[in-house]
Amino acid sequence: MSGIHNYYGFVLAVILLNLTPGADSIYILTRSIAQGRQAGFVSALGIMTGLLVHISAVSFGLAQIVAHSPILFAMIQYSGAAYLIYLGIQLWRAPTLTLSGSPTFHTRTLSTLFKQGMITNLLNPKVLLFFMALLPQFVLPENQTPLPFLLLGITFLFISSIWLTTLVCSASFIGKLMRRKQQLANYLNKICGTVFIALAVKIIYPSN
Repeated sequence: MSGIHNYYGFVLAVILLNLTPGADSIYILTRSIAQGRQAGFVSALGIMTGLLVHISAVSFGLAQIVAHSPILFAMIQYSGAAYLIYLGIQLWRAPTLTLSGSPTFHTRTLSTLFKQGMITNLLNPKVLLFFMALLPQFVLPENQTPLPFLLLGITFLFISSIWLTTLVCSASFIGKLMRRKQQLANYLNKICGTVFIALAVKIIYPSN
């Protein structure tokens, strides 16, 4: 299949990887619980756009530049951690949630959520390394052209979109229940902000 071997093995690997909680899944869960389904879907779309950029970079060889430049890698990594800390602080400073169900958003707010999701993903260089390690395993050595990498990447995005949709629907439902209890609602943004800050620490100091 266009230079790809063991395609169904790749599909199985992607499904298993999606079931393993990662930074993107936790980000989507946090957004959906704190701000509802609409915010979750828009944030997920931003994450998917970031993944598409990473896949394109791997497909066309651009990721090699980052992988072989420790300084550039560190700059992107620490920028991503700093950005998550910034988002965490913003959630801490956000107004208290009310009992009125899922929040509503203006177009400008949704655009901001999309950009935040995309930037959070783009500023995680480990996503690049992940695709660099995974995709070549399923491409025939004699066909190292962009096409098979892109096809595998699109497959990854399709499966991930199903998983993220499930996460958003489930988490937004939980968040709606939590917002009905005002005592929990008072602390929900702060809890989610703390999760973002914890993610930033994990990016800088990953457990081995």
